[in-house]
Amino acid sequence: MASDDVAIPGSRTAYVLERLRADLRNGLINPGDQLRQVELARRYGVSATPVREALRVLEADGMIDYHTHRGATVRDYTPQMATDLYRMRAEMESLAVTVAMERMTPEVLAGIRVANEELLAATDSAASSAELSRLNKALHFAIYQATSPVMIECIEMLWSRFTPSVTLWSVSGFTTELRHDHEAILSAIEDGDAERASRAMHEHIMHACDLRATHAALRPAGPVSDAAGDGSPQAP
Repeated sequence: MASDDVAIPGSRTAYVLERLRADLRNGLINPGDQLRQVELARRYGVSATPVREALRVLEADGMIDYHTHRGATVRDYTPQMATDLYRMRAEMESLAVTVAMERMTPEVLAGIRVANEELLAATDSAASSAELSRLNKALHFAIYQATSPVMIECIEMLWSRFTPSVTLWSVSGFTTELRHDHEAILSAIEDGDAERASRAMHEHIMHACDLRATHAALRPAGPVSDAAGDGSPQAP
């Protein structure tokens, strides 16, 4: 059982929700998969009640659907739905960069630099897709730390809708292109040019949108070993 080595916290529903989200992120559960309460309860070592409650939370978050005869299934986004999500991300995150530039502090800027160096080191060392995705997300959210909790929460929601993520890291030349995009964003931030930074972020996200549309047959960036449930592969 995947959760044998994990201590179950006070809220069993929260525990199941954490494990489900981790398994979705890691590609252990895929789009279109049927989620059977009995099997999940056995897998996570709990009763059916917290599983049922956790599934309701995921349904409210738009990550699963309920069907009359099939029960709960992981939502499988159409190409058009994925494009719409990317467009929302591009608008929201380019705005977040503008806001971050207005509120930038030396501490946040230092965190952005560290996050970028960690991602660069990982790409140089041929790290796993899951690790690269985690570090890519860390860099994005290091920038958004200068915004506000409500803005970060909205962006987190949009990122979560790409679960489980389709990895673009295996696409030839993608890492080089991503580094180029990030360099454009970070150069503008370092120069204090909010308009250029916002535009670079918008172009970066839509670039990823175009790549995903071109490589729609790619599969999730997982599974990965994550006994603690901390890994979070995400598409750029």
